[in-house]
Amino acid sequence: SVDCSFSRGVCDWKQDADDDFDWNPADRDRGDGYYMVVPAFVGQKKDMGRLKLLLTDLKPKSSYCLIFSYRLAGERVGKLRLFLANKKTAPVWEQNKGKDERWRTGKIEIFQGAETTNSVTFESERGKGKTGEIGVDNVILISGLCPED
Repeated sequence: SVDCSFSRGVCDWKQDADDDFDWNPADRDRGDGYYMVVPAFVGQKKDMGRLKLLLTDLKPKSSYCLIFSYRLAGERVGKLRLFLANKKTAPVWEQNKGKDERWRTGKIEIFQGAETTNSVTFESERGKGKTGEIGVDNVILISGLCPED
């Protein structure tokens, strides 16, 4: 398994150079490490910020589960999407508002066919709101199918 929590900096994260703003580390409430965040006041409406996780050494013809924590806090804060490198056109996961400001768990299955997925991109799209944030934390990749809740 791959553990990509931002506190340890184990994984290979890259900011996209062609987007409108960067994701930044923020302190966790409990003070135990960091998560990555885009505050609502950054950029203009519809601006994008992309954070790419480079995946190396994934075996072809096998399945993986990417599990992550996310939070969309604030009125009309925007959208969070996930893209896989080999399926660039459509997001494999999208969320556009939280019921509340709590952290939630997202998961996507990555099937390695003949083409292997070599990266996952977290894309934040700026909304109309001026308060709140979009946050991502505890990104974990495990081999096999995603567990049921």
